Amino acid sequence: MTTKLPLPWTILMVLTAALFISGCQTQKPASPTGAGAAGTATAQAAPAATESAAPAELVLNNGAYRVKAGSSDPFTDSEGRTWQPDQGFDGGDITDRDPDTKVTGTTDPKMYLSEHYGMDGFSAKVPNGHYTANLYFAETFDGITGPGDRVFSFNVMGHEFKDFDVWVKAGGPYKAYVVTVPVDVTNGVFKIDFTSQVENPEINGIELIPN
Repeated sequence: MTTKLPLPWTILMVLTAALFISGCQTQKPASPTGAGAAGTATAQAAPAATESAAPAELVLNNGAYRVKAGSSDPFTDSEGRTWQPDQGFDGGDITDRDPDTKVTGTTDPKMYLSEHYGMDGFSAKVPNGHYTANLYFAETFDGITGPGDRVFSFNVMGHEFKDFDVWVKAGGPYKAYVVTVPVDVTNGVFKIDFTSQVENPEINGIELIPN
């Protein structure tokens, strides 16, 4: 003979069964955290990939072609020379430093307060001929705390610079350093290729002077 339970007991048993079934459902795991999820984070995250940029359309100004990397506006230096805004870079991202940041070894410290980093290359359309290329660097990222924290290589029209460490070359952080390279342009395009080794490549300015 089947025993008929009182109504409150019937309701309680239905609720208990529902809770049990709910507790047995597969739960979506939480997003993993820490090094096990995606490795240990670096001091400066790699920028998102971007489409290859067209070569920069540069204008001869005061005897040279100039680009202020990382800047969205033209820049006039202490000698009255105009630097065109950031352009011509293949990938990477840009950043600015605090305007009060001090950079030594230069008469134009503001030149080094913007940078393009994480790029694969740079190109610009220029007439064929002989040039002197000046590449401007300074380590101003506070995530870089010593030699070896940022190391990259770059090739300027066949001139290879391997294991380049801005901190080492400049003698410390917040110090300007300029690489000068004689180049020949034969196909109407000036190019630099960058290769990351430790952290992201970075640059503050590019100057191309016809000889």
